[in-house]
Amino acid sequence: MDQNNFDEIIKRSLAIREEYHQLEKQHHGTEWSLEEDTLAYLTDAGLVGRDIMSHQKRWLKKDSEAELQYKLGENIWWLIVLADRTGIDIKEALEQFLTKTENLFK
Repeated sequence: MDQNNFDEIIKRSLAIREEYHQLEKQHHGTEWSLEEDTLAYLTDAGLVGRDIMSHQKRWLKKDSEAELQYKLGENIWWLIVLADRTGIDIKEALEQFLTKTENLFK
């Protein structure tokens, strides 16, 4: 993925999160806290595990591949949102992780 495409993904992700913030304000009077966002992410991360089980025919669920694909995308979206909310540059964090990990194998 090129840098410009990832920048666009981040921009779109944060715009979607802002739309959800507006819904939260309508329904609850306030935006979700960072802790609530984190719990939502952890819930979705757990669902990836269940969807992987379904994909491997170890858990019965219809259309497991479509759900797995959706949940994987949603988890990446959540990581972008959480990085933004904590002031972390997700591109820099990923680059540092990849470089450090690649160096382990040199």
